Amino acid sequence: MSDHDSHRHIEIKEGDETVAGAEVTTRPETEGTVRASLHAAGGHIAPGRRADLVDAVMDLPEVQQSERLEAAAPLGDSESLERLRARTEDSTTRPAGATALLDARIPGGGSGEAPGAGPQAPAAAAAGDDREADAGPG
Repeated sequence: MSDHDSHRHIEIKEGDETVAGAEVTTRPETEGTVRASLHAAGGHIAPGRRADLVDAVMDLPEVQQSERLEAAAPLGDSESLERLRARTEDSTTRPAGATALLDARIPGGGSGEAPGAGPQAPAAAAAGDDREADAGPG
């Protein structure tokens, strides 16, 4: 990895417990492509938490400034995959073992708002809510 790589770790929490997380990486040599690896804790996760994770990833400035997204999520994680498709364009998904790989174009090419963003999109860290998003450097 070069010194100019950008690495972020994001978590969605329920109380003190992390229920979903993502690693987001941008590299100068990938020319406008951002990579994200999404994962969730085992067991029951309240509906919407995985979508909150996708929204937190898609709302990162480095993602908004990128043209393409390469994402990996567990093959059976339909909530994350559906939200990724809603927030991107021209997406293709393919299985790779127990993982689903999604390649897509990020709308606006770094200059516009992504579909599904805005007031109706669930917030990762809403006031008075127990959801949290930690998007600190990894």
